[in-house]
Formats: sequence, structure tokens, C-alpha cells
Amino acid sequence: MLRTIASASILLLASSIAAHAGGDPVAGKHVFNRCIACHEAASDRDKVGPHLMGVVGRTAGTAESFLGHYSDAMKNAGAAGLVWDEANLAEYLKAPRLKVPGNRMAFGGLTNDDDIANVIAYLKADPKP
Repeated sequence: MLRTIASASILLLASSIAAHAGGDPVAGKHVFNRCIACHEAASDRDKVGPHLMGVVGRTAGTAESFLGHYSDAMKNAGAAGLVWDEANLAEYLKAPRLKVPGNRMAFGGLTNDDDIANVIAYLKADPKP
């Protein structure tokens, strides 16, 4: 009986993580409204921060149009191999200053894991104007 309960709990946890990891790009666009003062996702126009078009899979600190504006911390993180995959984006969106200490992003992070998954899904969808 205990084994059945444990197996059911693990299955429930795994399906919860899988559902959470997928995210909803439509909901992510809504959450991204918190980011649009500093970032574009639907164009390659930089603002206070670099554009995020095509960010998923990009090495940190390497958006060509923003090269002269990245913090040393972000450039060093990229040089050390930080690539914006889903896991790294999730960590960064949750706690930017912990993931890349010394970066210049003023935003403190998203606290809701669903919001994070949704923003990542939105960025993965490579939004167009």
C-alpha cells in the first residue's frame, strides 16, 4: 500500500512538473508586460535591456546589438558558458541577482513558477510584431 501511494505521488509530481514546464505562451505574453519597459521580445530593438527575440538558446551577454551595454558580470557569465536554455532562464527569471551576481537588471524576479514557465513559453514561441 505504501509503495502504491509513493508511486502515485511520484507520478503526480512528475506530471505536475511536465505540465508546468510547458508553459502557456499566451499567458506568458501577459506576464511579459512586466518586462516591456526594458525589453522587446517581438522585435530586435534594444531598450534599457537587450532585445529578447531569439533569446532561448543564445549565450548570455551576446546579443550583437547590445554588446557595448552588457555588464561585465553578464559578459563573463556568457564567456563561462551560460546559455539561455529553459532551466537557466527559469533560474534567472526567479532570482536574476543570484543567477548572475553583479548583473545590471533592476528587476527582482518573478515569484510564481507558472508565470516563469509562461514567460519562457512566450519567448520560445519567438513572438513576431
